[in-house]
Order: sequence, then C-alpha cells, then structure tokens
Amino acid sequence: MANFPFQRLQADLAALIARTPAGQRLPSEPDLAKQLGVSRATLREAMRSFETQGLIRRRQGSGTFVVGKVQALDSGLEVLESLETMAKRLGLEVSVSDLNIESIVSDDEFSTALSVSVGTPLTRVRRVVRADSRPVAYLVDVLPENILHSKDMPDNFHGSVLDFLLGRGDSLTSSRANVSAIGATAEVAKALEIQRGDVLLHFYSQLFDENNKVVDYSLSYFIPGYFHFHIMRRVG
Repeated sequence: MANFPFQRLQADLAALIARTPAGQRLPSEPDLAKQLGVSRATLREAMRSFETQGLIRRRQGSGTFVVGKVQALDSGLEVLESLETMAKRLGLEVSVSDLNIESIVSDDEFSTALSVSVGTPLTRVRRVVRADSRPVAYLVDVLPENILHSKDMPDNFHGSVLDFLLGRGDSLTSSRANVSAIGATAEVAKALEIQRGDVLLHFYSQLFDENNKVVDYSLSYFIPGYFHFHIMRRVG
C-alpha cells in the first residue's frame, strides 16, 4: 500500500463511480481489488465512505451497485417530528414499504424501556422508509397495547406512529433519544438491502405523555448518506 496511497485509491474509486451509470454493478470485489492493486480489506475500507454518502449500495449475493444521489433529509433535533413531516417540509417525497403491525408480549428490554411488566401485551410497528424507491431508513415502534392496538391502525396508515398519535389527540410532551453509530444486524441489513455490519446511524427513543409516562419506545436506523441531523444550542 506504500506505493498506492489511500487517498489515490479513493480518488480512483470516485472516478470509477462517477463514470458508471446509476443502477449498474461495479466489478466484483476480487476483480476490482486486483485492478486497483490493493487488498480486498483495503478496498472495502475505501468503499465505506462512498456507501455512507449513498453513492453505492452493496447487496448480499448480488454485488455493489452505483446509485444516483438523492437529496438528503436535513433537520434539527430540537423539535420532534416524523420523517414524513420532515420530508414534506423540505419538499421531498418519501414512501413506506414492508409495513408490519403485530401483537407481541413485553420482554426484558421492552419492559425496561416502557416501564411495564414482562408479558404485557404490546403492539409493534415495523416499516421501511424509501426515497426515490431506495430504502433509506428502518423504523420500529413498540407501544403498550392499551395505548395502541393493532386493530386501531387505519387501512391508510402511512408509516408515522407519532403523526397518528398526534392526529388522534394524544397529549404528548417530550421525547428522550440516544444516538449512536452501529453495525447493521441481519434483520436491519435485509430490510435496508445492505450488508450485515454496514455502519448506520441509530436512534432509540422514549416518547412521553403529559403524565411523564412512556407511551412509545422506538428504534430507528438511518443510512448516513441520506440524512443530515444537526442540533442548535445556545451558548451557556
């Protein structure tokens, strides 16, 4: 690698991606590593930055594909709003697919997050958010069944549990979110059509009502290149 600086490798990859039409597959990893004179491990490391920018997408068993760049969803985190509301405000179109609404019972994780007993009936809502038909986020909401029952969900539910609760008139006051970067699990990787272990931006949040009771525990997984989150803070 001493005679092939990492920056040069990234520049060569950028040029290859730029001249490859959207939707077309790049050469296989072994062929591309041989072509560029680097190891497969070094090639994978260099390609990660292009994945996080949303310029390429790896698909298990199919290869690496070039994708056309989409406008990123850019929003502050000071005010809680759904992705649908955010996209509408920014003039972007998003859609929801793979919607799954099911009844489950609380395990240790959900009992702690929702302050309920193990075995409490819950409703879990899972779905994929797409931009230009591409998966960009995987969202999971878990709520006590006495807050939201699966039979309460309308046929035209469009994906935002937050918007549904607000539209129903629930008194929601605050949300506590934890943000981290994680590697995609097998379930999340499959939903987002990426490789297991790929880096994602991960939020896990608790939504509180006016009585400071947790009404929703949500897990959100974002492909970094499609989202720009920021926080505005006053100087104390």
